[in-house]
This record gives sequence, structure tokens and C-alpha cells, in this order.
Amino acid sequence: MSQRFAYVVIGALLAIVAGTGLAVAAAQNGGTGHQKLTFDGDTALLTVAVKPDKTADFEQIMQKMRTALMKSADPMRRQQAAGWKVMRMTQPLSDGSIAYVHIVHPVVKDADYTVMQTLYEAFPDERQALYEMYRGAFAKNVSLATGTIAVDLSQTQ
Repeated sequence: MSQRFAYVVIGALLAIVAGTGLAVAAAQNGGTGHQKLTFDGDTALLTVAVKPDKTADFEQIMQKMRTALMKSADPMRRQQAAGWKVMRMTQPLSDGSIAYVHIVHPVVKDADYTVMQTLYEAFPDERQALYEMYRGAFAKNVSLATGTIAVDLSQTQ
């Protein structure tokens, strides 16, 4: 891995962590100060680690996220849902946590992919319970990769 790539990944992870914290603070402060999580390129792979005994909670949060995106009056939110899948990796990470990969393709340009902010907008009366469930399940951000598809093997010439 090149040193520059490593710095880009580390910077992106720090932005995600900061964005998550700001989203929580924004929800607690009446919705001000929210920093959007957006992706460059047409594809994003975001890997997060979840506590092994909390995978059901995490998956419940992601189902709630699907509901939030699909019920939104904003067509951009429905586009996000159409291109967003979450894969559970079959093998635990070395620390025992379970990795989930968010596969976003195509990325919706300028769309906010902050999970908690989206949930807070859709379910304002459930903010605290959703936050506690998500934070209780979440172990750490693992990696972020964004870019464009260089070769699509499913397409004919």
C-alpha cells in the first residue's frame, strides 16, 4: 500500500468518525452543525466492525435505514436506497468483531450517507433509542474505498 493511499484512507476514516460524532451532536442540538458524509466517484466500499453479540441490533438499524430512505419524500434518498447494499463478512476480524461492508453503487452525488442523521430525520421521536442501539453495536470504522469502475465485466463491448 502506498504511503499516499494510506494517508487518504486514514483521513477518510477520521472524517467518518468526526461525521458520526457531529451527527449525534447535531441531533442533540436541534439539527445544527451536521457534517455530511459524501462519497467521491461512482462506487464506495465502507467497512465497519460490529460487536459480535450486537449484529442483530446493527442489522435492525440498517433495516430502519432502508425504511428511512424509502419513505423519504426526497427522491435522492430513494436513489441512495436503490444503490446501497450491506454485506456481512463470513469470517470475524482478528479481534472477534464482525465486519460489514457497505457497498454503494452507484453513489448519489452530493447525497448525505450519514446513517444517524438520516435516521434522526425520518424518526425524530426515536433519536435516543436509535443512537443507543447503533453506538452499542458499533465497534469501529475499518476502511473506506471510493472510486470509479475501471472495467465492468458484465458489459458487452
